[in-house]
Amino acid sequence: MARSERGGVFYGWVVVGVTVMVLLVSAGIRAAPGVLILPLEQDTGWSRSLLSFAVSMGLLLFGFAGPLAGWLVDRFGPRAVMLSGLVLMCAAMLASAVMREVWQLVLFWGALSGIGTGLAGAVLGTTIATRWFVERRGMVLGVFGASTSAGQLIFLPAIVGLVALIQWRGATLVLAGAAVVLLPLVWFLMRDSPADVGATPLGLSYEPPPAPNPPGGVMAAALRSPTFWLLAGTFFICGATSNGLIGTHLVAYAVEVGMTPATAASALALMGIMNFLGTLGSGWLTDRYDPRILLACYYGFRGLSLLFLPFVGEPFSLAFFAVVFGLDYIATVPPTSALVADAFGRRNVGTVFGWVFCSHQIGAALAAWLGGISRDMLGSYTLAFLVAGGLAVAAAALATRIKRQPVTA
Repeated sequence: MARSERGGVFYGWVVVGVTVMVLLVSAGIRAAPGVLILPLEQDTGWSRSLLSFAVSMGLLLFGFAGPLAGWLVDRFGPRAVMLSGLVLMCAAMLASAVMREVWQLVLFWGALSGIGTGLAGAVLGTTIATRWFVERRGMVLGVFGASTSAGQLIFLPAIVGLVALIQWRGATLVLAGAAVVLLPLVWFLMRDSPADVGATPLGLSYEPPPAPNPPGGVMAAALRSPTFWLLAGTFFICGATSNGLIGTHLVAYAVEVGMTPATAASALALMGIMNFLGTLGSGWLTDRYDPRILLACYYGFRGLSLLFLPFVGEPFSLAFFAVVFGLDYIATVPPTSALVADAFGRRNVGTVFGWVFCSHQIGAALAAWLGGISRDMLGSYTLAFLVAGGLAVAAAALATRIKRQPVTA
């Protein structure tokens, strides 16, 4: 492994390790509503539409926290943003454990949790990867994406077991404790940039001065660029078809077609395993092949799997869906991040990818909410799954139109 200018192992790998731990917990907290919807519905009597609205609020603010995280990282550094996200996640889980009213559901389970996980989520990881790595950037992005998958793999089955043992309120307290444990780890080990440890980004012999941004700033140039809108549009569809619809409603769908909650959670765990492998592989492929072609393949396979989902009615077919869908659940992040860096510059990834990720979460929020409404009105998720499959196929076609040339040059 590369070494810093002061000797020893390159400190960026320590930063990667700390970030992985934070992303694991953030992903577990963000994905928890998909498992907790049914226990909450049974315990409180709140409707599926209302619970879906709270989930969509969390997903929406998770997305809008992306640009905020990018701006805060540029101003205060990743360490401060990471600590702030963990504190908010802990507060959200503690408050959720004692909520009794609907407005508390939306505020704690939705808004506070959404902002906290958004500050310590994908935008922070992408910014850290581009600050510390030029070589192996795709691999590190793949590791961060895989950490999100592993968070689901670790936490979702655990939450199902905790709900059975100590009810959903106790499960949220355990999630709060997981966030608390990470605070001292981040405080003592996290560093903001290679310069803090006398090093340069891996793959650079020196840190070049930043190129001047165009008049009006990088986002002004981005908003005038078709490349930005293609990246934002495809990532909008990514969010709608992944953690928006499937992440929120798959467990409820599986239970409604006759499977047990444990079987449904096991399918999510299998999806997490495949997602872990798929995202690591995607990072490796992004360092070697055209990210646009990779995105087209990922969205195409996702669309086909979603079109198959309405015909899933027993554990074997659900497991098959989990394998196919899981391979590209978060695999879109490394090629999308790489295209943002190529088009808008490595130093601008936090700002631009923050808004691209925001579009992802707007799509996720709409799909989570509309999926619940569709289920309440039609009595099934069939239409929602078919529409999502068609959108994913459209995203595959749009991905081939993205340009890689620097927009701000």
